[in-house]
Amino acid sequence: MKKISLLVPTYNEEQNVVPLSKEIINIFNNELLQYDYEIVFIDNDSKDNTRKLLEELCKNNSKIKAIFNAKNFGQFNSPYYGLCQTNGDATILLCADFQDPIEMIPKFIREWELGNKIVIGIKTTSKENKIMYFLRSMYYKAIKKMSDIEQIEHFTGFGLYDKSFINVLKELKDPTPFLRGIVAELGFARKDIPYEQAKRRSGKTSNNLYRLYDAAMLSFTSYTKIGLRIATFLGFICSGLSVLFALIYLILKLIYWDSFPMGTAPILIGVFLLGSIQLFFIGLIGEYIMNMNARIMNRPLVVEEKRLNFEERIEEKQVDQSA
Repeated sequence: MKKISLLVPTYNEEQNVVPLSKEIINIFNNELLQYDYEIVFIDNDSKDNTRKLLEELCKNNSKIKAIFNAKNFGQFNSPYYGLCQTNGDATILLCADFQDPIEMIPKFIREWELGNKIVIGIKTTSKENKIMYFLRSMYYKAIKKMSDIEQIEHFTGFGLYDKSFINVLKELKDPTPFLRGIVAELGFARKDIPYEQAKRRSGKTSNNLYRLYDAAMLSFTSYTKIGLRIATFLGFICSGLSVLFALIYLILKLIYWDSFPMGTAPILIGVFLLGSIQLFFIGLIGEYIMNMNARIMNRPLVVEEKRLNFEERIEEKQVDQSA
């Protein structure tokens, strides 16, 4: 019997983890009886009752597993690490807030059985804030044009990944993984399934402007060179224009010595313009350097506080120690 793993990252999802697990179990009991399954929650240091509820779920159902992170390791590291801890023949990643429709699970599995190693959901419409959806669309289109590597528009990570691709993720050892880019860059031929993103069922999203900016800069600095190229070309152009204007001013001053006032306004405008351009690109270069620094440090993706219902892994460790 084939086994399907379902990975659900959580952070302050006390209102969602219990109903979500019940609906997933109902789908397997009613529509997917021919498959075994496991539900793996990876909690990113929730501050509410999420962990207590997960402990209760794991206590009552051995097919529900949980990993508790020692601290919050970010919105990218935790799901990526969780994917690497699953052991099913395929793994489905979905969020805990019901924005990823669970009725897509049978569709993903059917496409997987047809031979697709990766089956992902693509948002074609969304019930989220219209302005946010518009801004996301503009960002996806921009990054797609700027990147040398294919970028998938409106892809959040929601989808099914064959065990062979999970093994690729395990071997990467990337300390700052961006799953959406990795799927596009290193993934097998995939099947895209459109869906409408629902509103968050309960609770408040942990995403804010800073988190969205962090996600945008991670993809920008990981998969584009255009920022550095623009800085180089713009610096070259500004340098050439500065020399040209300086020569023009010098010639005009020599010809019209008494009637051509130099003035301070052009100098101040030039200084402020060039200064602002320099500061912008210093910040942009800093983003690239931070990305490089995180990879050079090579810190672990996640430090676990504890895990529940992973008995088979404990037994493997005991065997290794006795050997």
